Amino acid sequence: MSEQQKRPFTYEVTPETGIVAYFSMEIAIDPKLPTYSGGLGVLAGDTLRSAADLGVPMVAFTLAHRQGYFQQHLDPNGNQSEQSQPWNPADTLPELSVRTTLAIEDRIVTVRAWRYDVVGRYGHVVPIFLLDTDLEENSAWDRGLTDHLYGGDSNYRLQQEIVLGMGGARILNAMGLNANVYHMNEGHAALLTLALLESELGGGPEFPISNTDIAAVQQKCVFTTHTPVPAGHDRFSLEQTIRILGGERTARLEKLGCIVDGTLNMTTLALRFSRYANGVALKHGEVSRQMFPKDKIDSITNGVHAPTWLSEPMQNLFDAHMPAWRRDNLYLRNAIEIPEAEVLAAHAQAKEALLSEIATLTGKALSPNVLTLGFARRAATYKRADLLFTDPERLAAMAQSAGGLQIVYGGKAHPQDQPGKTIIRKVIETAAKLSIDTLRIVYLENYNWELGALMTAGVDVWVNNPRRPYEASGTSGMKAALNGVPSLSILDGWWIEGCIEGVTGWAIEDGEDDIAEAFSLYRKLESSIIPLYRSGMQHWAQLMKTTIAFNGSFFNTNRMVKQYTRNAYYPVRLLKNVDVREAAYTA
Repeated sequence: MSEQQKRPFTYEVTPETGIVAYFSMEIAIDPKLPTYSGGLGVLAGDTLRSAADLGVPMVAFTLAHRQGYFQQHLDPNGNQSEQSQPWNPADTLPELSVRTTLAIEDRIVTVRAWRYDVVGRYGHVVPIFLLDTDLEENSAWDRGLTDHLYGGDSNYRLQQEIVLGMGGARILNAMGLNANVYHMNEGHAALLTLALLESELGGGPEFPISNTDIAAVQQKCVFTTHTPVPAGHDRFSLEQTIRILGGERTARLEKLGCIVDGTLNMTTLALRFSRYANGVALKHGEVSRQMFPKDKIDSITNGVHAPTWLSEPMQNLFDAHMPAWRRDNLYLRNAIEIPEAEVLAAHAQAKEALLSEIATLTGKALSPNVLTLGFARRAATYKRADLLFTDPERLAAMAQSAGGLQIVYGGKAHPQDQPGKTIIRKVIETAAKLSIDTLRIVYLENYNWELGALMTAGVDVWVNNPRRPYEASGTSGMKAALNGVPSLSILDGWWIEGCIEGVTGWAIEDGEDDIAEAFSLYRKLESSIIPLYRSGMQHWAQLMKTTIAFNGSFFNTNRMVKQYTRNAYYPVRLLKNVDVREAAYTA
């Protein structure tokens, strides 16, 4: 087989396809750049990395976030404080020659962009353009509009979303790029539809609109919603919208049905102007259709970029036994044939790397021979980081009978989320009270990309226990699965699709309240997980292999981007002269 035959299908940019323009408020671009806060940004970054690997013609837009999200500091009592993460794009990135201007609250704001290239496995480039308003011609306030990710109040948020959506669309146009598909990753970028509509009309907000104009914009737009609860959808009051966006544009949005009960809902706006919309798991698609019953909402389950999240020992193991896995992650199904001893050896190396980092960060020495649970995600109350501590005495007794138990925590609370900060304090306080030889608990400060990679590869079981149905998808358990780490999780989000009891992990059974679900968690640990771990590592290695084979092979962005390409970007019904036969993806 020639090298060309080994490569995946690469799309050609034609008048029918153009390029895909991907918009996301946050993108995890590089571990050294603070351009993301958590799951949404990591998903965006993984999407672009797989698009580059697969040769999808795509460009992306986000904000520069010059002050980053924040660095988390925890005192001995678990109190969180925050510090900004300043960086200067000029130190590492080239600036585009083109600029654009926007009207924001009766001010003219100039926007520029910096470029970061995501280079795929076969050299295909997906450029990311980081929008920036820190220019001398802008006011002091406007220079800071692209500084803080999820910072400030709702006025600041709306102004940022104008920069992302309308500014990004205009920068794209100024570069002379032909985008036939605009993908809004969450509602933050929904105002790009307004920029597209005005471009379609050939002028500003005063021009009349026809159904043909609306259809032309809809034909170009794709929208992904990530939020299963009403409070998670960005809303702005009529007063804010008129003041910041302008009276004429607000009147247009109201006439188009995008302002309901005196509120601009960015999800409603995105849905109104999209020909395709999706949730990020099968269940989330169902929940989204219930929230927006007038709209057609499909589902494409999230994934993760396998080469990014696999530990080096596991990558080496896969290279030896399944050399085609990097090109096509479906080959991970063959993990079932890898000798158990080799799987255990690779995991032991990943675990040692995690424990070494824990010792460096905390001064605490954990044992490589003790069952280790991992729990790390944003410290929101619905994610219930403290559920494991519902019955501390039972947990301690379980650890004693098991010959030891270790729990590794991580996660930040949003600076304004006081209940989330309380959860962190509770976990750390309870951990201190439960400190015995057979139960060791650590909370890692400033959870980020690099710690996430170490944890999902190095623990033995990944724990996730959100309240249903608040988990749209979740991706940390997918990272763990790639590394052969099974999940113990509530049946919500992706885990409804990924759980095969005793084969890929275990389900925490639904209960009437937190206590009932905590006791289900305990029962699974006592009756299934601990006995299996203690029965002999060969049985555990078999579980690791089936976890990789069933879940690692499917819950990845290699598969996910192919689904977006087939179902959202270039569905056959929209193409006349482009060959998108199924065989092209594996040729």
